[in-house]
Amino acid sequence: MSTYPANSGAGSAALYERALKVFTGGNTRITYVMKPFAPYASHGAGAYVWDADGKKSLDLVNNYFSLIHGHAHPEIVKAITDCAASGTAFGLPTEREVLLAEEICKRSPVFEEIRFVGSGTEAMMTAVKVARAHTGRPKIAKVEGAYHGAYDHLEISLDPTPEVWGAGDPEPVAYVRGTPANVIADTVVLPFNDPERAVACIERHGSELAAVVLDLLPSRVGLVAATPEYLKAVRDVTRRLGVLLIVDEVICFRLHPGGAHTLFGVEPDLVALAKVIGGGLPIGAVAGRREVMSVFEWRNGKPFLPAGGTFNANPLTMAAGLAGMKMLTPDALGRLNALGDRLREGATSVMRELKAPWQVTGLGSLFRLHPHQRPIHDYRTCYPAAAERLALERVHRHLLEHGVLITPTGSGALSTPMSEADVQYFLAALRNALIAVTAD
Repeated sequence: MSTYPANSGAGSAALYERALKVFTGGNTRITYVMKPFAPYASHGAGAYVWDADGKKSLDLVNNYFSLIHGHAHPEIVKAITDCAASGTAFGLPTEREVLLAEEICKRSPVFEEIRFVGSGTEAMMTAVKVARAHTGRPKIAKVEGAYHGAYDHLEISLDPTPEVWGAGDPEPVAYVRGTPANVIADTVVLPFNDPERAVACIERHGSELAAVVLDLLPSRVGLVAATPEYLKAVRDVTRRLGVLLIVDEVICFRLHPGGAHTLFGVEPDLVALAKVIGGGLPIGAVAGRREVMSVFEWRNGKPFLPAGGTFNANPLTMAAGLAGMKMLTPDALGRLNALGDRLREGATSVMRELKAPWQVTGLGSLFRLHPHQRPIHDYRTCYPAAAERLALERVHRHLLEHGVLITPTGSGALSTPMSEADVQYFLAALRNALIAVTAD
């Protein structure tokens, strides 16, 4: 079996051979699947990661955007170490969960109450269950192509192909084999950044809709922002029809100290959080209006939504999350967002200089490379043709082989340890990758 990257040793290859014996396909996370296999991480420090063969790379994946302070930040390591010495989990609440909740809730007036869970998927699933318990309605609406975790209803129409698009409004399409028919029927699929059509879809199902789920900067929809007109239209119609608005900030909470909804000027009923609020450990949370969160209230009898979780609000994550959030100051985020601006501007300049038919999208510390130049406003305009998909795969691989990690879909996220020099390193690597792809 060949090794990968091409100039690596046998460490990752040997680990992959062992993994094939215990994991179907040799992996336990489909997000890092690549052919012939992914390099195996050995350790990380700051903005860099080393693989099992000793190769050092600039890490712009950061465990899929969760490590906003990079790898092994000393303050987070200390917080975890100190906490572990006193116990890793209890069947009782701890002060640490109150401290992290207070730190998060003070950042937005929308966050009147919060509930911790174990992951972003659980956060979105819980938010949907809250909406159903609060409204007594069964259906939810989501944007075509938007990713909201692995909950059945939220996976609907995650990756529909052009063959099933049709000319009308988006139809619900199963993502995984065996999805129950009632799950498909209870999921309404909305077009993105088309206010009139989205409102019409919501109105058709309004009396049955518990919630509209919306990511303000959806990664799988091109990492392009929802327009002000679209957001106003969706918020207005949901209020009028008594439908809750759930904003998914599992990724884009990092855009502003008060979250993306604060930056965009939206007042959701519920916000799903994860990734950066955990300091690099597993976490999820649902925050929102007290009236809506009251479905968890148990003091007057069985709550509308009884909810537990063995490792919800576990002390290690609470300690790591508090340390990380305290470092996520307005100044720190301002510097990080400015660095992201320079990365996107620099990438655009490189593409123009080389006359490469590419573009870069994103906001703040997030970016995504696209192997085409057509305007992107929704999932369908973002969707790559076969040749474009191949070009992106080749650029991704070239970057990987030359010490830069981005996701296979062309996305990346900056971390606070990154410097101007790191941005320039990425831009030089991107330039070489685009030249190599164009030359072949």
